[in-house]
Amino acid sequence: MLVCWEWLSQYTNLTTTADDLALQFAMSGLNHEGTELVGEDTVIDLEVTSNRSDCLGHIGVAREASVLLSQPLKIPTASPKTISDPASSHISVRNDFVEACPQYTARVIRGVKVGPSPDWLKRRLEAIGIASVNNVVDVTNYVMMECGQPLHAFDLSRLKGNQIVVRPAAKAEKLIAIDHREYELDQQMVVIADAEAPVALGGVMGGAESEVSEKTTDLLIEAAAFTPLSIRRTARKLKLHSPSSFRFERRPDPQGLDWASLRCCDLILEVAGGSLCDGVVIAGTGTESPQPVTLRRRQLKRILGIDIPTERTDTILSQLGCEMAESSSEEVTVVPPSWRGDLTREADLIEEVARIHGYDKIPEDVTVPMTVAQKRPKDIVLSRVRNCLSAAGIDEAMTPSVVPERVDSAGSTWSQRSGLATETSMLQGAKVLRRSILPSLLTAKYENQAQANYDVSLYEVANIYLPRQDAAALPVEQSTLSILTGADLRRLRGVVEEIIAQTCPPNSDVQWSITESEIFESGTAMQVSVGSNVVGFVGEIAGKTRSEFSLQGTLVGAEISLDVLSSNLQEVRTTLNVSPYPAVSRDLNFILSESTNWGELSECCETAGGELLRRVEYRETYRDAKKDGDDTKRILLSLTFQSNERTLTGDEVDRAVQAIVQACKEQHAAKLLG
Repeated sequence: MLVCWEWLSQYTNLTTTADDLALQFAMSGLNHEGTELVGEDTVIDLEVTSNRSDCLGHIGVAREASVLLSQPLKIPTASPKTISDPASSHISVRNDFVEACPQYTARVIRGVKVGPSPDWLKRRLEAIGIASVNNVVDVTNYVMMECGQPLHAFDLSRLKGNQIVVRPAAKAEKLIAIDHREYELDQQMVVIADAEAPVALGGVMGGAESEVSEKTTDLLIEAAAFTPLSIRRTARKLKLHSPSSFRFERRPDPQGLDWASLRCCDLILEVAGGSLCDGVVIAGTGTESPQPVTLRRRQLKRILGIDIPTERTDTILSQLGCEMAESSSEEVTVVPPSWRGDLTREADLIEEVARIHGYDKIPEDVTVPMTVAQKRPKDIVLSRVRNCLSAAGIDEAMTPSVVPERVDSAGSTWSQRSGLATETSMLQGAKVLRRSILPSLLTAKYENQAQANYDVSLYEVANIYLPRQDAAALPVEQSTLSILTGADLRRLRGVVEEIIAQTCPPNSDVQWSITESEIFESGTAMQVSVGSNVVGFVGEIAGKTRSEFSLQGTLVGAEISLDVLSSNLQEVRTTLNVSPYPAVSRDLNFILSESTNWGELSECCETAGGELLRRVEYRETYRDAKKDGDDTKRILLSLTFQSNERTLTGDEVDRAVQAIVQACKEQHAAKLLG
């Protein structure tokens, strides 16, 4: 923001030098980029952060200077004389896009004489790098650089149907702007149209068809509020950035429209003559008023480390334009001014008090009380998960949360609904919020494969976005762990079991069951639950999916909900008692049906074995149709028995083994080999 010293002095008494004021600006948050002499005037270049849109005009900078210098602020009055002819008899305004343009105002000036601007107007604009066009256009630029509110002047005679319509652009609609280039618009952009066609691109640039020329005699003065997101999107897509779009992207004072419009009309009458029609034509719902913010006075000492007197605090907030709602020795409640949209919370008020009081008054060695934040359950889970995966030789990856449709179409174990998509791609070709991380890891696997790095195992921790049944509702954000490796499926299941064992209590009801998922090969997918909550899924990546990603070899993957693990977390791990007495092992070899899975068999053994049974371990599976018959298999397993109180006798172990054999025979028709 270029600030003209002569211009600035119109609004407050500058009782210091330009260099000293620039230093004070820098110490209060407006970084000083440089100072130069333009003609006989001094111009200060300030870096204005995106939250300080109020300082994108000379009056806003003057507000800062008046507070820093303790001088009164002098804002010009805007009360131009009007004639009895109402503006509504010359123009009508309809707002069909209030989501992007909350308010649109129009005033009419008749009988102007367009020509060169007076020297004072040219000099001030040229000092800050704006070339003079004509007296009308120069006034709109002057007022914009004065208060930060962009305005636009239309040639009223060139507006068809004496009408202004604020609406979304039609698909592929075109507009020739005042830079005399043609732009193709889309339905997310705001156009200002007459009864037939667009005459301006709302908040960005006017159209060539209605621009003010030397033949213009009647004017329509536009002052409007546009939503920052709409203007930012339009300017970036069209690569059409302007001083107007720059300010609308940062939200000018929404309650300053009327003053800016009247000020513009007042100056036009002064430099171009004419008559201002009575009244203003308004369309839109308007904008919300600022909400009260409460500052607890003790927070100043806690955060800044110094005491600031109550009277000094209240004076600073008042000088900055805040309206005192309530004040006591404990707290103060203020209503921020409309031009300070960045003041929404207590921390913002503390920052304002600190920067005006002076950062240099806060000693470098001041003691600020600090406390160590307690770890969240999610942080504990993440730490243990990463330890497990690092021990398993699996590397962490980071991939974008927005993916191309081709990647999202690989599927999700969590939701069958289509992924939510953005209107425009946030990354090149990517606009879908992913429902699963596995497809992203498949892409990363391919990138490694292309670099001849075939033996790579990856995991990622990130949020996935699961659409709700109500399409208009925000998605469910689930913190998820995804693993992709070329290891054996049983090894990956072991990794998942270890993760659950490291995070959940030892007595957790962990259940594995067969399931189906489009991303996994049929018959290999397993679902794991803790109690009634689904923790995640493990399976072999489907051959079709591997082909779509051009991947070689067998791959297995898993997806785990960290939210479920966090809700079942055992925060403090406890050690199990180590028995000083010897363990006894017995091997059993069962012949049983092919349909019986290991989970069912091991659960049966654990239930029947009683409290002396410590472990049931799988050894191997063997099939011999000639000896055992079709659709049968042999499973060899090991049982470990142990007591914490005594050495077990052979009879005790034999009774437990017989109970297990009998239970397996009754529940699964298992035959024990001798």
